[in-house]
Amino acid sequence: MYDHLNTLSPRPVLATPSATRAVLERHGIHARKKYGQNFLIDASVIEESIEAAGITKEDCVLEIGPGIGSMTQLLSRAAGRVVCVEIDTSLEPVLADTLADCDNVTILWQDILKTDLRALCEEYNGGRPMKVAANLPYYVTTPILMELLSQKGCFSSITVMVQKEVADRIRSGPDTKEYGALSLAVQYYAKPEIVTQVGAHAFFPRPNVDSTVLCLRAYETPPVEADERFLFALIRAAFNQRRKTLANALSHGFRYEDRTLTREEVTQALRALGLSETIRGEALSLEQFAALSRELASGQA
Repeated sequence: MYDHLNTLSPRPVLATPSATRAVLERHGIHARKKYGQNFLIDASVIEESIEAAGITKEDCVLEIGPGIGSMTQLLSRAAGRVVCVEIDTSLEPVLADTLADCDNVTILWQDILKTDLRALCEEYNGGRPMKVAANLPYYVTTPILMELLSQKGCFSSITVMVQKEVADRIRSGPDTKEYGALSLAVQYYAKPEIVTQVGAHAFFPRPNVDSTVLCLRAYETPPVEADERFLFALIRAAFNQRRKTLANALSHGFRYEDRTLTREEVTQALRALGLSETIRGEALSLEQFAALSRELASGQA
C-alpha cells in the first residue's frame, strides 16, 4: 500500500504497523502514558495532513512531539526545514536512527510549553511565519494550541491531530453542547477546517478515542474588533457558570484588572445590543461577545 512512498526515501516509511513495531523492538522502548504517546501507523493520514497544510520546500515547519519520527520523515521530504520539539529524551537514540537520512531536521529536546516560540521563529525562519504539523499529546492539547495561536505572526497554519471531542468543541457554534470558551478562543485566532477523521485503529498502541486532523488557518487580523484581554475575560466568566444567565454569570464571575461588573451594567449592555436580559453565554456568537465587550469596556453601559 505504501510502496509509492518508499520509492521517494532511502528508508522505508515508518508509519506502518510493521515498521513501527520493528523500531520499538529494536530500541526496546514502549509508548509512555505520561507523555500521551500513541504512534501513528497510517502514512496516508500524514500525507493528507501535509497536503492540507500546503507544505512545500519554501516552508519551515514546527513539529511538536515527533515520537519515533513517523511524521517527521515525511515532513522532511515535503518541507525545506523541520524543527522538532520533543520532551521525551529517551527517544534520542531512536530519532538518531530513524532520521539519519533527514539532513533538514533539527530536534530540540525540551517542553513545547516552555519554549520561546517567537525566538524559535526568528532563529530558524528569519522571523517569517512557520507552519505547524503535529500529532498532539491529548492531555495537553488545549494549552499547546492556545500558546501557538496567541503568538501572532509566528505561524500561518497549525495542522494537528486532536481528540475528536476536542475538534468538535473547536468547530462548534452557539446553542450546541460542545460550544464554549475553547470554541471562541480558537475561532478568534484562526479558521478551523477538518482535514480527515482518524479511527483508533490508525495508532499503536490503540487509544480509547477517535481522532480528527484539523487545519487552523491563522487570521492576519482577528475577525472581530475588541480589546482581546477584556474579551477573553468576558468569555471565561460567561462559561465558568454556563447554566446561569449572562447577567448573573458576569456580575459574579467577571474580573479584569480592577474592573468588575454589576448585574445592571450587563443588563443595560444587553438591552443596547437588542439581546434578551435572560440570555446565556452559550447563545452568543463571537461577533456578539465582541460587541458586548466593546459596550461594557466603553463604560457607557
